[in-house]
Amino acid sequence: MPTVLRIGNLRVVIYPNDHRPAHVHVIGPGPEAVFYLNCSAGPVRLRENDGFPNRELNRIELALNKHIAELCAAWKEIHDHH
Repeated sequence: MPTVLRIGNLRVVIYPNDHRPAHVHVIGPGPEAVFYLNCSAGPVRLRENDGFPNRELNRIELALNKHIAELCAAWKEIHDHH
């Protein structure tokens, strides 16, 4: 479960054996959310949320969109090798 980005105390994770379409799991100390990446240019789109308040989701979405190119490259690299 490679951590590909950190947003404060949150980990952005891509699971090597995970399914398409490209997406990331954002894991906090309790809450977790999943965002579709919509590679290669974004924007990300929330797929599911378990515990993050809306304000935090907006902050996460902005951060993910800022790093969309590297997140899409990480998804491709991880899944092209499995």
